Amino acid sequence: MIINDYIFPYKLIKPDSKIILYGAGNVGKYFYAQLNHNKYATVIKWVDRDYERYKTEGLDVESPVLKYDSMSYDAIVIALDKDENTIAEIKFFLLEHGARLNNIVWEPPRVCSEFLDYEKKSAITFKGYTNEKNALILISMLKKKNIRRVFISPGSTNICFAASIQHDDFFEVYSCVDERSAAYMACGMAAESGEPVVISCTGATASRNYYPGLTEAYYRKLPILAVTSSQFFGNLGNLIPQNVDRNNRPGDIVKLSVRLKTVRDPLDEWECVVNVNKAVSELFRHGGGPVHINLETMYSRDYSVMELPDVRCIERIEQGSLFPKIYAERIAIFIGAHGKWSDNLTRSIDVFCEKHNAVVLCDMASNYHGKYAIYPRLIYHQDGVDLSSLKCDLLIHIGEMSSDLYGEAYETWRVNEDGEMRDAYKNLSYVFEMNEEVFFQHYDEKKKNKGMSYYHLWDSEYKKILKSIKEDDLPFSMTWCIRELYDRFPDNAIVHIGIINVKWNLAFYKPKKKLYGYCNTGGFGIDGNMSSLIGASLVNKNVVYYGIFGDLSFFYDLNSLGNRHIGNNIRIMLINNGKGAVFRHNHERWNDFGNDADLYGAAAGHFGNKSRELVKNLATNLGFQYCSADDKKSFFTSLKIFFQIEMAAPIVFEVFTDSDKESEAYEILAHLTI
Repeated sequence: MIINDYIFPYKLIKPDSKIILYGAGNVGKYFYAQLNHNKYATVIKWVDRDYERYKTEGLDVESPVLKYDSMSYDAIVIALDKDENTIAEIKFFLLEHGARLNNIVWEPPRVCSEFLDYEKKSAITFKGYTNEKNALILISMLKKKNIRRVFISPGSTNICFAASIQHDDFFEVYSCVDERSAAYMACGMAAESGEPVVISCTGATASRNYYPGLTEAYYRKLPILAVTSSQFFGNLGNLIPQNVDRNNRPGDIVKLSVRLKTVRDPLDEWECVVNVNKAVSELFRHGGGPVHINLETMYSRDYSVMELPDVRCIERIEQGSLFPKIYAERIAIFIGAHGKWSDNLTRSIDVFCEKHNAVVLCDMASNYHGKYAIYPRLIYHQDGVDLSSLKCDLLIHIGEMSSDLYGEAYETWRVNEDGEMRDAYKNLSYVFEMNEEVFFQHYDEKKKNKGMSYYHLWDSEYKKILKSIKEDDLPFSMTWCIRELYDRFPDNAIVHIGIINVKWNLAFYKPKKKLYGYCNTGGFGIDGNMSSLIGASLVNKNVVYYGIFGDLSFFYDLNSLGNRHIGNNIRIMLINNGKGAVFRHNHERWNDFGNDADLYGAAAGHFGNKSRELVKNLATNLGFQYCSADDKKSFFTSLKIFFQIEMAAPIVFEVFTDSDKESEAYEILAHLTI
């Protein structure tokens, strides 16, 4: 048998891998013969749906109906020359039987006769890849996504990318001098093949010549990936030749544009990986279309890299797509800021927790009122705490921005209708572009309960720390006030809160009642917190709306108290410590400067410097009922006014605390005896 007619996908499989070969037809036979000859990889199983016929031919072929999740292997290689719909059906079959999507490998089979005569005669061997990591990440991702057709236009700025792929037999590379023609040739190729096509150009005005072809691709929704190479981005605008500004583009040439800067540290690498995933995924998203990558280069002449990095691939799952299986034994659902929940969504998450041994990590702004909520901030706040026993296998991230990211996992799944790749935990593997209820209901089907051991582990840890708090040890402070305040709110109370210090303190305790919490976490600034409260209160003037704010946030938004539409249904608690006390906590950077932090960081001494008359006079002159407290006894007295049932007037309750006591209370909660 001639063993090299069909070429095994060597570049997709690492040497010495253990593989399962799917397909025993012509392609499978050639693959098997090659591997049997060169020992590049070990075929531990050879499977085919028509295995009985192949057995009569003397081939060691088995049924593909296996429990793949219980087998030890590196990859399943599909050895079939079929259309993509057939391959998708096979992938679905494998997933249903326990295979993982990232372990399934397929590319259209290639034969030796496909190589150009010029390339045969040149006999130039593969030298190696550039050592520029951003280019390596891009090339690796192109391979993972089976994007192999590339048009390269000549130049020096794209040398690291072009030289790295020109003799890599995975890629099908073409040369085109005129970038305008290259873009149009790519359009024709993408339309004919239905596959993405890469176009690569140098610096200077080369990329400008892509505009006509990319405009065509935009309106025809053709998947063209324009990789424009660039010198050091800092050269732009400094009279250095061949640097043009690619930051501003017409709105109808690409769907998305990202920059891949030179990788100098792990954060650069993380940003590069996320941007490459966004770019490649966007080629087919919502009907598809062209995408732009601006690839920075330092013109490295080092081509010694022989193996591409294993770049993390982020898959986007849309409704109706194949859902990955859940193998995790312990799952955490982290909820950022979230609007009001439907009963069905709450019930779906509760059922998910029961069936998958999951816990919900959240805070007040998450607005989750299901059975399995844990407020983890008190646990995370403990100095020197070892959280390794609480690590989960999978974290599911829903909701929006939050002041803290709770939970540590091996991988993260993001679920949101926007479908955007938001990699807050830096280990995102899937984005589910769908309604949260659809996601959880899918995984609630046909699954037996796994128990709640993981929830009970978190719950036990939280209660153990909470129990160790001694009321008398906490000085009069925001921390103490919020602890006393929390369980006095009426059920279903609507509470607007200031960012950072107020939100942190509220997150220490899980409320016993159902509360709806809102915070300006979108932009996360101190401005506008009271205005948001006032706006919400105008929707239903028969409902009391509560607000808890620090002094900087309160005074920043002070003018809102004079709005003539304010009703009697507002209750504002102002905790006035005379500065941004959060900046004086021991763990904060500004506190390294001691009292000098008050000058500019904590901004002490503004707004009357804790004047006992300023807010009182302003509030009463504007028609507010005013009350105040400066110790625990007066706090309880004024609290009765704050929670009075009658809505005779809006209320401002000013609580005067000491910044040093704020930090002291904060530290006590960080060193609880467990």
